[in-house]
Amino acid sequence: MENLKTEICGIKFKNPVIAASGTFGYGLEFTNRIDISMLGGISVKGISLNEEKGNPMPRIMETHAGMLNAIGLQNIGVNKFLDEKLPELKKYDTNIIANFWGKTVEEYTEVAKILDCSDVDMLEMNISCPNIKEGGIAFGTNPEMTFEVVNKVKKSISNKPLIVKLSPNVSNIKIFGKTAESAGADAISAINTLLGMSININTRRPHLSNVTGGLSGPAIKPVAVRMVYELYQAVDIPIIGIGGIMNYKDVAEFFIAGASAVQVGTANFVNPEIISTIIDDLTTYCKANEIGNFTELKGTLRT
Repeated sequence: MENLKTEICGIKFKNPVIAASGTFGYGLEFTNRIDISMLGGISVKGISLNEEKGNPMPRIMETHAGMLNAIGLQNIGVNKFLDEKLPELKKYDTNIIANFWGKTVEEYTEVAKILDCSDVDMLEMNISCPNIKEGGIAFGTNPEMTFEVVNKVKKSISNKPLIVKLSPNVSNIKIFGKTAESAGADAISAINTLLGMSININTRRPHLSNVTGGLSGPAIKPVAVRMVYELYQAVDIPIIGIGGIMNYKDVAEFFIAGASAVQVGTANFVNPEIISTIIDDLTTYCKANEIGNFTELKGTLRT
């Protein structure tokens, strides 16, 4: 995979394909299906200061070309993650990205400090999840709050690069990209899920107990590609593209739009081995098109 090697924020990746947070568990759940050492990286299930049980059932609903989820960021908490999951993950040759979140600025900062002193490779700060009723969505959709929480987290850490995961549920993604960059973000990941809902026409009740949820999957890819392109015009830090990637062609689209790497999410539910297939296909694509390194595609859109 020499033609897929890349580097983001000083961290070397064997390839630019990362398992997206929330869709790959803690990574260990997939070890009986694929060799996770072949992945560029794993962004683990969002981690909070304390254990969270998430939203009540039902919290997943399949849609046309995608799915709605309102998991509510269920997780085991940062200390349990470091004690039980990370030591096992470190046995595999892949980068570990710790996705984390908080309900307050203070919680964000405290979790970041703990993770900054751990063996993870990068931190990914989720300021954009629409599935919790306090904290998260406000940080990701208000520029002033975005600056405050990113800036305070960045000032509290010194060892790990900080990725800020942006919300698409805003009118101008460029404003939030610039805000995160000016607050100290080392990289941006975009996009998180789009806010949506689904109704049972017989009961006239929402399919999700949370009423609304995050829409992901192929249905959102055109929006995600557009937002990555807009961010590429606005910021100077690396962008990790996320949203509806199902195959190597989708990855190429994101790179041409300006991404430096990608995360694959909902596709893992369709085919748990999909990322390994995408990586193999990217290698074949590079050879067939005489591309020395796949990163040469970055930002090469012709208009």
